[in-house]
Amino acid sequence: MRMCGITGFVQFQRELVNEKETVRQMAQTLVKRGPDDFNVWNSRHAAFGHTRLVVVDPAGGVQPMTRGLYTIVYNGELYNTEDIRRELLKCGHSFQGHSDTEVLLYAFIEWREQCLERLNGIFAFGVWDDSRQELFMARDRLGVKPLFYTEKNGAFIFGSEIKALLAHPDVKPELDQAGLMELIALGPGRTPGQGVFKNIKELRPAHALTVKRDGLRIWRYWNVQSTPHTDSISDTALRVRELLQDAVTRQLTADVPVCTFLSGGVDSSAISAFAAEFFDQPLHTYSIEYEDNSRFFKSSLFQPGEDKPWIEKVQKHIGSVHHTKIIDHSTLADALKEAMIARDLPGMADVDSSLLWFCHEIKRDFTVGLSGECADELFGGYPWFHRNQQEEGFPWITSMKEKSQLLNDRWQQVLPLEEYGREQSRKLRDEVPLLDGEPPAECRRRELFYLNMVSFMAALLERKDRMSMGAGLEVRVPFADHRLVEYVWNIPWDMKTADGREKGILRKALDGILPPDVLYRKKSPYPKTHHPAYTSAVCAMLQDILKKDSPLLQFFSKEKLEELARTGGASFQYPWFGQLMTGPQLVAYFIQMHFWFDEYSVRFYNK
Repeated sequence: MRMCGITGFVQFQRELVNEKETVRQMAQTLVKRGPDDFNVWNSRHAAFGHTRLVVVDPAGGVQPMTRGLYTIVYNGELYNTEDIRRELLKCGHSFQGHSDTEVLLYAFIEWREQCLERLNGIFAFGVWDDSRQELFMARDRLGVKPLFYTEKNGAFIFGSEIKALLAHPDVKPELDQAGLMELIALGPGRTPGQGVFKNIKELRPAHALTVKRDGLRIWRYWNVQSTPHTDSISDTALRVRELLQDAVTRQLTADVPVCTFLSGGVDSSAISAFAAEFFDQPLHTYSIEYEDNSRFFKSSLFQPGEDKPWIEKVQKHIGSVHHTKIIDHSTLADALKEAMIARDLPGMADVDSSLLWFCHEIKRDFTVGLSGECADELFGGYPWFHRNQQEEGFPWITSMKEKSQLLNDRWQQVLPLEEYGREQSRKLRDEVPLLDGEPPAECRRRELFYLNMVSFMAALLERKDRMSMGAGLEVRVPFADHRLVEYVWNIPWDMKTADGREKGILRKALDGILPPDVLYRKKSPYPKTHHPAYTSAVCAMLQDILKKDSPLLQFFSKEKLEELARTGGASFQYPWFGQLMTGPQLVAYFIQMHFWFDEYSVRFYNK
């Protein structure tokens, strides 16, 4: 299993035998993703770089890995490695080690692009076929592992993170109008496939590509399929439990210690409970708190109560050794820049910086952790699943008009943010595999679940990958197991909301696994700080930025940003994105945006 960084380029117009230094510089940007090993490889027309976080088979899994005429770079992990290995042994292949890298390489050699159908896991990988002079690349079905690329001066350039592409001498940090709208209208999310920087794209989840002398070809190899759901509610709950438990069990395999994230919510508690059953020794669980949060906590519709008492209930129930990590407000603010660099873009502000710090803390004792992302997108846990379904655009972005009002006069006239958001949403809605004969309301609901799966969930998975890998920590997400996703996709809404509760069918599936009061706790999102000292800190930071010639002032009204800083973000009355980016979180987002323009020397390309 390989939580790593991959990068490289292919160019047919010239030979690359002397290009090791370029690919070495590209790979050097990814050392935080893989601090344990660093290697580069090249041939006449392909060059690969790899940084490695060792989880399995330290000696036998070195990359780039060559077998015969094939060379692979791979970031990810396969949860059915041994199943595939047995198939390949029957086909006559033999193995030098026990890594999943070697299994994946031989799987491609044996079945070529059809190998993707057999993979259960998370991955982004590339294989150079020297006999065909062809690069094949693919990304996992839900997009847990990232893969960016660009085409420049006849070269196809790729990397796990954008910073690796920018380390290539032909790639410049430019922003055009489309990227600017991504940043403001959709950020910190993105249109699937878009990299915000000019000409930088992301291979979408469930897609593969080939690069040959005659060009680039991209195709989709997987999507959810809409079929009638015929299981009873009891059978459905049992099947959800079986699939989730199997996903957790598969993802606990490692040659290094494994822990879990525990917030006291249903999703992380379920994963921790299954993990605790699996191990002979007590499971270690981790949670994050903010300095003095109990003193300043304010209940809201989105965050009805604190997590601490619920964490204690689950910890006692499963018998875990629990670790609470407490972050202070100055550390939270100071980490905003590091979090932006980890993402290569402005992100979810202190929701990012706190997670990055938290992952650094866990990394002191563990290399692998399991986390509860993706359950709300699959089972309908967010408030927008329960609203009127007639709205257009992305339901987690409800402040387009207010965003426009933050722009300066020039850009208010030329950036159609609302129209852009609706158009990107419409394109994704057109992809939805609908079920013939389904009522219009159910069709709209499928569209909503699809939008959440390919867009909102992608933003949260991006956050978890960059912040965890920025700390050299591998985080696995059992709810993103594609077999569970495929099954839950067709569970009807009245069953998903069994007993009139959000995620009702998941709660039924976990009956007997968790204490009833935990099982039926109202959803609470990732925690944020309520400390007024944090608000004061980020407001002071933004005020200092606005005293200088900040790149923000190219696009935004100085008066509006000063008002944000003066009011602690309260002058912007709607969430910027999702549920949490209000008040000081929005102020921090603009701080990250300033850092991004400044740190990356982003040049606006107005053509």
